[in-house]
Amino acid sequence: MARSESRRGRPVIGVTVSRHSGWRIYPLFWLNLRLAGARTLRWDTRAEVDLDAVDGLVIGGGDDIAPALYGTEIVTRVTLDPDRDQLEKSLIEQALDRGMPVLGVCRGAQMLNVVSGGTLHQDAFDVYESRKYRTILPRRRIAVDEGTHLARIAGMSPMRVNALHSQAVDRLGDGLRVAARDEAGMVQAVERIEDPFALGVQWHPEHIPYARRQRRLFRALASAARARAEGRGQGHEVTEEMAAETFF
Repeated sequence: MARSESRRGRPVIGVTVSRHSGWRIYPLFWLNLRLAGARTLRWDTRAEVDLDAVDGLVIGGGDDIAPALYGTEIVTRVTLDPDRDQLEKSLIEQALDRGMPVLGVCRGAQMLNVVSGGTLHQDAFDVYESRKYRTILPRRRIAVDEGTHLARIAGMSPMRVNALHSQAVDRLGDGLRVAARDEAGMVQAVERIEDPFALGVQWHPEHIPYARRQRRLFRALASAARARAEGRGQGHEVTEEMAAETFF
């Protein structure tokens, strides 16, 4: 199914969500990816997961990641889902091994970093003097790093995003670079330097589809999925192609 859809320009994206809150979060991903020209499959720990059925992957937000996955112990209050940890860790490992593009959202960005050998701050707001927001509205101001895929996708001007997380990237994983930070220096986006295309954003772009720069994140994933299906480069080629468009 995935290959035939890709030939018609409609890649299929697997989207992981919490089995508890996925009923209200998945429709937001469905909408954003539909606007980006892609189809979706919803996956949680109860689903039958098959990477052969998709062209790309979204790892959604939700519970904290178990500190044991990055070699440390629990030092603060966390909400864990070990089954989801194992599912998403395995999916990212397999996707990267297959050269499949990945978009990580909040927890998904953190899992991308952990799978790549990095670590997390269990309570990032104990480390950085960043204000903690509890709203889906874009209140946090971030700066995008020059020369990154994120800069070519969404532009270099300061960006307003939401911030519903408690954990954040500490030590950067292998093959990744920082793509954005907030005003206090907390990492807000990471990305793979080489193919396959993999971008992790600490915020929730699915909640703000009215923002064109946020919709472009999903378009970049869909474009990377098509590029993979066509045997083209996913990172530089896709983001250069999108950079030719006009920003609003």
